[in-house]
Amino acid sequence: MAEKSILAYFNSPDQAEEALNQMKSLRIVDSSINRFDGYPGNGLDHIENPITSDFPGLGYLTLGGDFSERDASILSAASVSASGMSSGGVENRVTGRDILLTVIVDEADYEKAMQAVQAAGALG
Repeated sequence: MAEKSILAYFNSPDQAEEALNQMKSLRIVDSSINRFDGYPGNGLDHIENPITSDFPGLGYLTLGGDFSERDASILSAASVSASGMSSGGVENRVTGRDILLTVIVDEADYEKAMQAVQAAGALG
């Protein structure tokens, strides 16, 4: 049995769940829904005193990035989200497609699966 993979990007986890629910009748080998970000780490702000603490950069404090290299940490401070001056989404959340639905389906069901993800609003 041959398999095909689908990587579909969504705005919300609900859209990805909806697409996966539409594929219940198909032969799905494996699936996962993940949120991804442009910075390593868990994304939680680190509460530290910037005057007395030793921290690798502004991106560590405000983006919650856990950077392995000091240069990457310093470069992340160029992001408008790091400065707090963003005109992005509500509560400065990512407003793009940051949800990834990965589905492995039987080759015979590939077209139906693609129609399901596109109907749910995927970019993929």
